[in-house]
Order: sequence, then structure tokens, then C-alpha cells
Amino acid sequence: MVMHNYADFVFGKSQLDGEHGFAPVVHNGSLLDFQSAMVDWACRKGRAAIFADCGMGKTLMQLAYADNVVRHTNRPVLVLTPLAVGAQTIAEGAKFGIETQSAEAFAGKPGIYVTNYERLHKFDRNDFVGCVCDESSILKSFDGATKQAVTDFMRKMPYRLLCTATAAPNDYTELGTSSEALGYLGHIDMLNRFFTNKEKNSFTGRAWAGKGGEESFAWTFKGHAEESFWRWVCSWARALRKPSDLGFDDSRFVLPRLIERQHVVESLRPREGWLFAEVARGLAEQREERRRTLAERCDMAASLVADTGKPAVVWCYLNDEADRVERAVPGAIQVSGKDSDDEKVEKFQAFASGQARVIVIKPVIGAWGLNWQHCAHMTMFAGYSFEQYYQSIRRCWRFGQTSDVVVDNVVSDGEGEILEARKRKAAQTDKMFADLVQYMREGMKIDRKAYGTNKSEVPSWLCSTK
Repeated sequence: MVMHNYADFVFGKSQLDGEHGFAPVVHNGSLLDFQSAMVDWACRKGRAAIFADCGMGKTLMQLAYADNVVRHTNRPVLVLTPLAVGAQTIAEGAKFGIETQSAEAFAGKPGIYVTNYERLHKFDRNDFVGCVCDESSILKSFDGATKQAVTDFMRKMPYRLLCTATAAPNDYTELGTSSEALGYLGHIDMLNRFFTNKEKNSFTGRAWAGKGGEESFAWTFKGHAEESFWRWVCSWARALRKPSDLGFDDSRFVLPRLIERQHVVESLRPREGWLFAEVARGLAEQREERRRTLAERCDMAASLVADTGKPAVVWCYLNDEADRVERAVPGAIQVSGKDSDDEKVEKFQAFASGQARVIVIKPVIGAWGLNWQHCAHMTMFAGYSFEQYYQSIRRCWRFGQTSDVVVDNVVSDGEGEILEARKRKAAQTDKMFADLVQYMREGMKIDRKAYGTNKSEVPSWLCSTK
């Protein structure tokens, strides 16, 4: 009996063996050339990840992939999205002629069903043949139980797709957890195969170990393993920030300018025991600096958006910051963690529709998945997470935006070190994408007949069959 239970346990933790890709059944006419290439590859792969920058059409690509899976298997597919993005996804489906509906109406029939990550526990994985995770990097924001629940939900599914704009800079563990969710190497196996841990007895299962606000990278590549690592990643993932990363034309994807302005406010009083303001060093000092300068920073941020008459987003990190800004800006609405899911959705829709001019929100709540091209102004405080900073900006500065986007960074005179860390992480992210694109391009060749153009450079994997 014990052996039987253990066998069941092992089977439950195992992945579905084999490849299950197929040639696409239908081509959606709304797909651009590079989007069609990505959908074709994902279908042929069966279990894949698309790391495409904000505004590259991930929603259309993931719905086109799901539509092909439904047509190929005549079974339902579940699409998981961040809160409030579900309704947006369903609307996108209607726009592009892909029938998509809320999973609240699921009755076992074939089709594409959409729900948010928080409601996953309401569904039985055996009812679905495939699962699509929209903004999959948001899984890091959930507790370990929720993240594991998503991985377990997809474990036996032959068709899985992860979509996100950017993995965290050089956070190799995130790539490992993505691989594990897709049924390839587990993240611990990935670390053991390609990396070595410099610190004895420091195994935490994470590539980055934060100490005092700085990153100490305990895991480094084994000798000559870096190239093998990126080739392995490219065996199940594709990355692009612009169509030319796949050899296609960039002319239709030119963004307006991003104008970043920095506003340095002087603290009314120095840190206790100091005569003058000094740069805050380390996580403890930076947190104290944030609290100590809260009033000055919030008043500056509020003044920048209060009288413009135009839509604006104020990104905050502390409840006290959000409360103070909300009080200072007439008509502003705040989306907070204490709001119910329905209340959050209602406020998101009020801002997107123009009923509310200014929205005050934390990046952890609203920085993923939402399309706010109607807004071209935001204020931000200094934050530790480059990914949250990048995603927050991309809610407005994305394809479809018609105006220059202004980002007002409000910082105290002691927060310079945080901004320097942000610059380093930006460079790390650029390197990560450059590595992915470099090895991806090595498997590409020119096919002047594909997609009816003589300018397209088409991947060799797109021209081959399984």
C-alpha cells in the first residue's frame, strides 16, 4: 500500500513525456508577419515560452496559439491573466475574431476560457488540454504556494505557453522556473547543470540573494557553460524586443519618445545623528530614507499631476505614500491591496475609460498586462525592482501610444544609490536579451518566398516540420 501511494506521488510530480507540437491548423489574418512566425513556432513546439516586449502583440499571439490548440484537439484551453486583464483579453479576442469567453461560464465544451491567477483553484486541470500564462513573470509576485499551484496545474498538459515581456535581469532562476512549468529542466536541475555556487552551504534555490539592497550573485556559469545555457533556453523560448530580432521590418513599430525627468527633493531634516543629508546605503538606510522623506516626495509627485487636466498614473510603494497623494490630487482614485478583486477591476476600468483622470497604485498591483495608451504621463518614486519600474513605464509607453510619454522620477537627495542600481539592472536586462537574440539568430536563414515578401528573414525552425 505504501509503495502504491509512493508511486502515485512520483507519477503526480512527473512531467508529460514527449513533444506534442503540430502544424498550425488556422492562420489568423490579424497576425503580422513576425507574430505569425512566433505562433507557428509555438504550435510546432507544443510547450513554449514567448518573451516579447510590451506592445508586440502577445495577447493576439497567445490567443492565436490557443485557437490552434482548440481546433487541433477539439478540447478547451485555459488562459491565466493578471487581475483585470481578463476582460481586456476577452475584448481583444472579439476584436481579432477569436472566440474567447470568461471561465466563469465554463461547462466543459471546447473553446478558449479566461480567468485570473487568483481563481485557478476553482478549476480542474483534467478539464483542459492546454494552458496559457499571460505575463508569466508575475508569478514571482505570488507566494510559493500559488506559483507551485500553477506549475502543478499545467504539469500533465501537452500544450503550454508562457508569455511575458521580460524576465528579471540575469535572474536565471526565473528562466529555470519557466522551464519547469513547461515540462523541461526543473530550476534546481538547471542550476546544477549549468552553474556552480560560489558560497558553500548557501543553497537557497535562488540565483540572486539580496543583501543590504545589493545583489550577490552566488551562482555563476560553469566553465564554457554559458553558450550551452543560452542554446538550451532558445530550444524552448523565443525573445524579441522588436520585429527585426526575427529578421522582420521594424517600421510599423516605432515608439514615440520617452522623456524621463528627475526631481530631487531635499529632506526637511537629515537622518538622526547627521548634520547633512547623505546617500542612503543598504536596504535598512534606504527604507528609513523613504519613510523620512515621504511628505516631501508625495507633495512633489502630487503637484506634478494635480492641475494638468490630463490622465496620469502615480506609482507608489508604500500605503502612506498612496494615501497622501490620493488626498492631494482632486478626483484621484487609489487601487490598494485592501480592495476586493471586483473593486480593483472597477477602478481599473474607470481609469481606462476616462471616468477617473488620475490613478494611484503600486507596481505590484498594476504593473503587468494593462494597456493604458490613453495616458502619457506618470510619476514614480525610486524602487528596488527594475522589472517593476520597466513594466510600470510600459503600461503607457507601448505600441499604440500616439504621444510622447513623460516619466517624472521623484527622489530624495539620499536615494542616488537606488537609481544607480536601476541603471545596472537595465544594462543586465539588455545583455540577457542580446544573448537570447544572438543564439536565436544563429538558427535563422533567409527565405525570400516566405510571407510573400523579399525582405523577410525567416527562422529555419519555421520552415521545418516536427
